[in-house]
Amino acid sequence: MSARKRKEGQPPKRESKPRRKRYVPIAVVVCIALAVAMALGVLLFSGNKADLETPAVVAGKGSNAQQESSAQKADDFQKLVGRWLRPDGGYIIEIRGFDNKGGLDVSYLNPRPINVSRAEASKSGGFTKVFIELQDVGYPGSTYSLIHDPSRDALLGIYYQAQLGQSFEVVFIRMK
Repeated sequence: MSARKRKEGQPPKRESKPRRKRYVPIAVVVCIALAVAMALGVLLFSGNKADLETPAVVAGKGSNAQQESSAQKADDFQKLVGRWLRPDGGYIIEIRGFDNKGGLDVSYLNPRPINVSRAEASKSGGFTKVFIELQDVGYPGSTYSLIHDPSRDALLGIYYQAQLGQSFEVVFIRMK
């Protein structure tokens, strides 16, 4: 067989081009590096500024700032004391008192008492928050996450019904 016939019987060979290595453009690398640097900067500088202060500065602040902060918390927590009605169902939260760590003395009524396993208040971002966890028949692990709105004198937030796995927006108003 001649070389010509052999070539005709075989599929034509494709010319192979040398493969080029693909390089990520330098601009993409620079953009990713800048985005990571900015994210780290935001995380570092959005935290508590007291964490960034030197020990000498923190020591210089003394306990007066802590006492003022504790006094402010006590005033804010005192505003929570009372009976709060959820108008859409007649549920009542009764806050009788609080301790210096934010623990609350709470009763929950629907209309009969429901066991409260945990109740606490905290301050965050200028808001007074209330968290209540229920542990009773029909309420295992259900929670209230509420914020006190001083302008309306109301507790606003979310009720999580654990058995249904659903959350509901709720409002409690102070009972007079």
